[in-house]
Amino acid sequence: MTVQRAEKVREAVRQEASDIIMRNLKDPRVGFVTVTDVEVTGDLRQVKIFVSVYGDEESRKTTMEGLSSATGFVRSELGKRIRLRHTPEISFVFDESIERGARIFSLLRELDDAQKGTQSDE
Repeated sequence: MTVQRAEKVREAVRQEASDIIMRNLKDPRVGFVTVTDVEVTGDLRQVKIFVSVYGDEESRKTTMEGLSSATGFVRSELGKRIRLRHTPEISFVFDESIERGARIFSLLRELDDAQKGTQSDE
């Protein structure tokens, strides 16, 4: 398996999974979801789809439950759209990196504001 082939499959899965979730998934539990990244094993047998979910903790939980129950549907749709010898097993993983980045940005902004306040007092 070449690195380029795995990268092409990873990108194809990212695009198609995003499209399937946005357009074809009719589960009312699934809210606003963004596919942020995809990891593919070297043998292309397993795929982790990282998703970011908009909303509070409860909506994230119900959305992840909805995605988990739709795993078979998403897998079969991927199998129809991406031509591979074996359709990979998929799993959805909540991606906390966006929230973590926003939190870090907020802390840095608070620190910067505090430093500006200290400097103006001098």
